[in-house]
Amino acid sequence: MKIPDSILRRAKEASLPITLRIGKSGLTDAVVVELDGQLSSRNLVKAKVNRGLFTREDLKQVWSHLAEQTTSHVIFARGNVAVFWKN
Repeated sequence: MKIPDSILRRAKEASLPITLRIGKSGLTDAVVVELDGQLSSRNLVKAKVNRGLFTREDLKQVWSHLAEQTTSHVIFARGNVAVFWKN
């Protein structure tokens, strides 16, 4: 799947606000529902996980799981922040 350049540029901008935080409760069904709801009203959603909650390897699985559950794509991930896109 080809992601448009304009979407990639917007995803990498620091000005894109974080609208989803994953806290000490971890990856719950409520997080999936919230992400899905946000993706239905906007095409880019920036998510952040609290530091120390997951290891670096586990973060990749968390992002993949969220994308799979919401039928979206992770188009940018750096550290504990990821941007999801639903076209």
